[in-house]
Amino acid sequence: MARRIDKELEEFRRVMEVPSTFEEGFRWSSLLGAVFVALLMVPGAVYMGLLAGVGIGAAAQWVTVILFIEVARRAHKHLNKSEIFVLFFMAGAMMGGLGLGVQGGRPTGLLWNQFFIQSDAAAANGIAGQIPRWVAPDPAKFPDSYAQRTFFHVDWIPVLLMTVFGTFLSQLSNTVLGYGLFRITSDIEKLPFPMAPVGAQGIMAMAEDIEAKADKTAEDSWRWRVFAIGGALGLAFGAVYLLLPVLSGALTGTAIQIFPIPFSDFTGKTGRYLPAFATGINWNFGNLILGMVMPFYGMVGSFVGLVVTAVANPVLYNYNILSNWKFGDDTIATMFKNNIDFYFSFQIGIAFAIAIVGLWQVGRKMAEKRAEAKASGTLNNMEITSVPEGRGDIGWFWIVLCYFIVTITYIAASMALLRWHHEKWDPDIFKVLAVLLFLGFVYTPLISYVTARLEGMVGQVVAIPMIREAALILSGYKGVACWFLPMPVANYGMMTVFYRQCELTGTKFTSIWKTQVILYPIILLSSVFFMNFIWGLNPIPSYAYPYAQKMWELQAANRCIMYSATMGEYSMFEQAWRPLYFYAGTGFGVTLFSIMSLSGAPIMLTYGVVRGLGQTMPHAIIPQFIGALIGHFYFKRRLKLRWRQYIPVVSAGFACGMGLITTAGVGITFLSKSVIKLPF
Repeated sequence: MARRIDKELEEFRRVMEVPSTFEEGFRWSSLLGAVFVALLMVPGAVYMGLLAGVGIGAAAQWVTVILFIEVARRAHKHLNKSEIFVLFFMAGAMMGGLGLGVQGGRPTGLLWNQFFIQSDAAAANGIAGQIPRWVAPDPAKFPDSYAQRTFFHVDWIPVLLMTVFGTFLSQLSNTVLGYGLFRITSDIEKLPFPMAPVGAQGIMAMAEDIEAKADKTAEDSWRWRVFAIGGALGLAFGAVYLLLPVLSGALTGTAIQIFPIPFSDFTGKTGRYLPAFATGINWNFGNLILGMVMPFYGMVGSFVGLVVTAVANPVLYNYNILSNWKFGDDTIATMFKNNIDFYFSFQIGIAFAIAIVGLWQVGRKMAEKRAEAKASGTLNNMEITSVPEGRGDIGWFWIVLCYFIVTITYIAASMALLRWHHEKWDPDIFKVLAVLLFLGFVYTPLISYVTARLEGMVGQVVAIPMIREAALILSGYKGVACWFLPMPVANYGMMTVFYRQCELTGTKFTSIWKTQVILYPIILLSSVFFMNFIWGLNPIPSYAYPYAQKMWELQAANRCIMYSATMGEYSMFEQAWRPLYFYAGTGFGVTLFSIMSLSGAPIMLTYGVVRGLGQTMPHAIIPQFIGALIGHFYFKRRLKLRWRQYIPVVSAGFACGMGLITTAGVGITFLSKSVIKLPF
């Protein structure tokens, strides 16, 4: 029987083809691009993440690429696709900030650490006093650095050293082991990676524009026109949504917001009709464009899941399951209370169901592949070492060696840190050793391979939920230090999509590795320096950073649920963990996937429903769904398959325009804050 092909995924597979030749993309001039991003874009990214929870990563990438293209053109040079891709990657890596919380207001890194140890949630749960020194110095014992609001203080030396250690190992392992998984899934198993072309289309836009201008007879550059349209939209909307409040706050002290940041909250009013259900709207126009970019049935599924939640929450409230909610609670209070009452356990169950289905899909695909190979007589003739010529590959020995060195280093460092924290070889330390060995040598390689295969087949990521958390709780360790260890647990499978994009643009892999060696110290220094500078401007969070002020306390409270599980007393975790709700979530998830599969529903619809259920912030789902409807029923009908080529470029242009205008506002803010006021 012929295998059924998901039509929507097939659209993504046909967008781009792998080239026959590969070019070197690394140039020493790229170092100038790294410095440019470090000085101009990194501070803007940190500031905008705290202000509105949005990133300027795409903007930084496109601005860097456009600037270098124009400089090269005036120097009568030509940038090929590979050089553009390396520039694009380099700027994106700068904005990623090594996971230090540079982008999008993420609750990670130094700024988050200083907040969390001082947060109400950490203090109320008795966690603040137990946070180890390598995370943040105790404000009660080391108050000077907090009074000065600076990381460049002797109190923060252990934290900075751990930052260097963790980011270096993370970058090394992610780069090398992600490449190894790509070799397996792309070169050996020949998986299509349907979502990879989405990220490569913008690069082709730039390269096509260069070629069109260099060759007057070349095909008209539609990508550049589409990118410019998106850029104009981003400039216009960004001026109203972000530039206005940034400038008004810097110049007058009062931020003027036409569109509330981060969202308008209607929960306090709609609670009378929809008890225990958070309502509101996120006014970021980028959500509409994101809805057009993402697979249509995924967006439909998210909306369906949201509607189901809107019906289920009032029912759960009436049956006294969502018992903590009270009329008048806002979105943050509603989300947290619902999490404690029901969704913490239920969503773990749903995530577990996703993992079960993901593993089943991978197993089925492997069985089909094996059957096809056996039927064709090629089962024992797979060319593991066969790779495209000139791509810049390395041998398997180095990949395996890197994996073992990184894993063992993580384990040794974690044991040494626990010894330092306990000031002796406490028996509890050796309870964590078994967890580290399991995560490093069993779970990480397994989940990374499963994710790589799922990314290669359908563009989805799989994760077995709460493995690290469950292992630590079951280990019997007492205290919270275990939650902050540099554990050898990661999912390297997601990196395979990046290498596929690199391949689609004809870029040698060695270009990427050279670039990362140059980038690492620049990213580290610029990220720490500008986070220190911004912390010195105002306390974080505070009124000056509305997104962080509204969302970080919720994040802290949610994290305390898990951290409290190993404190050896009745905790918030025991209140939130309900095995019955976990089993209900698992059963519901498996049943949903089974019904969708039997009915022939698109796989993206199923994942979308799961995304929309429960505790996903509902404020962005509605505009994303509206964008999906407009894209599917208007633009796709007019443009056919070209729509899938156009909209990623529009999205890239929008992000570029919006980031440019807001970065200009951030620069003015920094200048105004840096002015020294004279006393006369």
